[in-house]
Amino acid sequence: MDPHSPEIVTEGTGHHEQLGDRAELDVSFTGFAENRADAVRELGRRVAAAGPALELPGLVVRNRQFWVHNEWQGDRVVGCRAGEDIALMLTDTAALEEVLSALVGAEPTGLHGPRWALADPAAAQREAQRRAVEDARQRAEGYATALNGRLGALRRLSDAPSHGGHVALAARESGGPDVRELGLEPEPVRVTARCVASWTLLT
Repeated sequence: MDPHSPEIVTEGTGHHEQLGDRAELDVSFTGFAENRADAVRELGRRVAAAGPALELPGLVVRNRQFWVHNEWQGDRVVGCRAGEDIALMLTDTAALEEVLSALVGAEPTGLHGPRWALADPAAAQREAQRRAVEDARQRAEGYATALNGRLGALRRLSDAPSHGGHVALAARESGGPDVRELGLEPEPVRVTARCVASWTLLT
């Protein structure tokens, strides 16, 4: 290949969407009392009561974070608050309604999610990359035609960071509150790939 031969440089973008098959949830519990020991005991009672909800099939505890601090009113300590933040991963989306209902029924201090993810993000990324390269090739072919030439071999290819997407969630009846009317159903996760390609121009 002649390094001095003319070239065409194009940028390509590729998108791939598929329904999220993993749901990330964040749930938190707190306990308040006049002193730290009682606040931690109250927190333990609330977390223990939520145990059945946290142990549902398809629900995985990813990590737990414990914290405790004084509660102030003006310049005076009025008590102590202890908390635990629990990050969850739901691997069975068919159980989403049951899990949400059970978690809400456990009366957490906070519940956030779901954030949808893919079990195999690498496969989705590869498809997005394939489409990005194809997009770059089509653009290059258009420029080659406009120059009364044709597209030669690929010289260089650089990859730009891709960006994932978000989603929402679903629900089923259990011992907890009915969450079916919230309109929370799985949505597609979008994976994007971008590349810059350099091609030889044949004249």
